[in-house]
Amino acid sequence: MAQPDYAPITEANRVRPAYTLQTPLDWRADRVSEIKSPEQPHGPELGSPGPDQGYALKVAEDLFEKRLSLSEGITAGDALHGCAAVACARASRLGRAPVGKDVEMALVLFGFLGGAPDDLVAWRAPMFQSASHDYHSQRRIVDSVPEETLMLTPDEVRERIADWRSLFSVG
Repeated sequence: MAQPDYAPITEANRVRPAYTLQTPLDWRADRVSEIKSPEQPHGPELGSPGPDQGYALKVAEDLFEKRLSLSEGITAGDALHGCAAVACARASRLGRAPVGKDVEMALVLFGFLGGAPDDLVAWRAPMFQSASHDYHSQRRIVDSVPEETLMLTPDEVRERIADWRSLFSVG
C-alpha cells in the first residue's frame, strides 16, 4: 500500500530510483591460461586435477607420518608432500578424491614404508630433497610414475619393489 500524501516521510525512507545496469560485453576465452578444449591438457608438470586433493596430505600425515623410513636429507614433510602428489594423480585417474590406499601406494612405491632396495633409496634422494617447498619437484616426482604403475595396488607394488626400475618411467 502506498504512503498517503499527508503522512510525513523522511528523506532516507523515500523511494530511490533504481540503478540500471549495462548489458555485459561479449566474453571470450582468450587469456593465456584458458583451456579451449573440452578435456584437461596432459603433459609434464601440468598436474592432475581432481576433487578434494588437499585431503591426501591430511591422510598422509595422520596415517603414515610415524611409520616413515627416511634417509639422510629427506624430511617427513618432503616424503609426505611428494607422495601425496602421486596419490592425487592416482585418485584423479580413477575419478575420485584421494584415499589412504592412494597414499600408501605412493609411499610403498618410493620405499618410505620400509623394505626399499638401497639403489631405490639413493635414486629417490635428490628427487625428494626439499619437495615439500617446491612445486616443480613435486611435479617431477609425479611425472616419474607412469600411468600403469599408478593403477597398481599397494600390495602389487610391494611384490614388484625388488625390480623397482620397471615401476618408473625414468631410472
